[in-house]
Amino acid sequence: MARRKTKSGGGTAAPDTAQEVGGKIRLDKWLFYARFFKTRVLASAVITKGRLRVNGQRQAKPGHSVGPGDVLTFPMGRQIRVIRVERLNDRRGPATEAQAMYTDLDPSSPPATASPLE
Repeated sequence: MARRKTKSGGGTAAPDTAQEVGGKIRLDKWLFYARFFKTRVLASAVITKGRLRVNGQRQAKPGHSVGPGDVLTFPMGRQIRVIRVERLNDRRGPATEAQAMYTDLDPSSPPATASPLE
């Protein structure tokens, strides 16, 4: 039986998890994984229109890298979301996992138990 020769070109394989990239991930992927948008295409559209800010700077490239500690500001429906990235993930998981990826910094959102009469 003859063995197949494998190519060992000495190159490195592309990292497939966010942690291997030095704690950074593409902006459109993070928004999709954190369940702010149903698809990466929708996330990319908001970014390319210039409607998203990272740490106060307007971003127009979906491939911009974000990591823990970055603050994102973007419109969702009728409200403006202000989010701090807490952690990265390498997949789009369940909602509870997605909610652990960020902290909502928006002071105008009332608590769920607050009465509208208060």
